[in-house]
Amino acid sequence: MGLKTFWKDNKVLIIMGTSLGLVHWGWFYVKSSPIFQVKTEDFVPEPGIVRYMMQSDAKNKEK
Repeated sequence: MGLKTFWKDNKVLIIMGTSLGLVHWGWFYVKSSPIFQVKTEDFVPEPGIVRYMMQSDAKNKEK
């Protein structure tokens, strides 16, 4: 089994496997980029959201 036969029989598998691996690697690289990371100390929730969350926590504790 030569390289030419291997390429001919598995062309789609080789190309799709490589492209899928590169796409996943690129997505991981983009997600781990510091540009897209949310700084938790800079995030200040709005008062309405905080009150809603406190009420829902209280309701969950009552159950």
